[in-house]
Order: sequence, then C-alpha cells, then structure tokens
Amino acid sequence: MITINLAPPRQAQGLREFRFQLPSLDLGIVFLLVYIAAGSGITIYWAHLYREEARLSDAIAKGTSELERLKPITGQASKVKDQLADLQKRVKTIEELTKDQSKSIRILDAFAGVVPNDLWVTRMEERGNVLKVTGTAFSPAAVSDFMTNLRASGKFKEVEIVVSRQDLSKTPRLVTFEVTCRFEG
Repeated sequence: MITINLAPPRQAQGLREFRFQLPSLDLGIVFLLVYIAAGSGITIYWAHLYREEARLSDAIAKGTSELERLKPITGQASKVKDQLADLQKRVKTIEELTKDQSKSIRILDAFAGVVPNDLWVTRMEERGNVLKVTGTAFSPAAVSDFMTNLRASGKFKEVEIVVSRQDLSKTPRLVTFEVTCRFEG
C-alpha cells in the first residue's frame, strides 16, 4: 500500500507548529530559593521584634522613672486627703455644736416666761427633744402653775409630773418636783 500525503507541507505555508513547553526546572534550585526567602522573612521578622523589644524596654524605663518621680507627690496628695477628711469632720462637729447651742438658747428663752416667781428650777436635762426639769417651790400650786404655763406656751408638749414631794418636817415647807416634757420650739 502506498500512502500519499496530499496536504501541503507546513513549513512551506509559513505555519509553524506551536507548542507550549515549560522550562525544565531543577528542584534543588527551587528549594534553595524557598529556603533563602524563608530565612530572609524570619530575619526581617526577628529584626522587627528586636526593635519592638527595645522600644518597649525604653517605654518601661521611662514609665518607671516617671513613677518614681510621682510617688512623693502622690504621698503628699494622700496626706492632703487625710487632712481634708479630718478638717471636714471638725467642721461638722463645730456645726453640730453651734446648732445645739442655739437649741439650748431657744429652750431657755421659752422657759424664761413660764417659770412662776415662787418656783426655782435647780436642774434641767435635755435628751433629744425630751426635757427633765427638777426644782423647788413654796407650794404645790406653784408647781401646778408652772405645768399650766408650759402647756400654754405652745412650745412644750406632753407635760407630765414625775415626782412632787413636800417635806413637812422643815419650815418653810418646800415642794420638790420633777417634770418631763417635749420641746417643739
């Protein structure tokens, strides 16, 4: 059998056969390049971490020196706070004392107009708003007038007699008494 090729030759027509070919690679060269790239990356990263460590060490040193510089100042600030608290406590105590003084003056002022002439107040105790009055009078009527005057003043409530005694063995026969009431002045 005889075969005849009737197709024109390819070279004659100006057509060339195109083939895509990869260049031949040497795996040793590829691994060498990967090794060099990895080593360079690790070296660059290490240098970055070294610079970061140096920067942070400097920041810590500056912070420590600043802390040492500020310690005496904060110590003084805490002393000032303690002194301020002490002074505020003193001011509060003084305010309470002066407030209580004005109350005592108001109580004595209210008492001045209600004590009869033949009665003497020998002792007066104040516990909160409750007053305990002890005294002596020439007669039980004077004690009764005293209690009536306390009620009538409007500044004393719940006026009660606790004790009223008359010593019959002495002359003049004095009446000792104890009255409690609540001040609402």
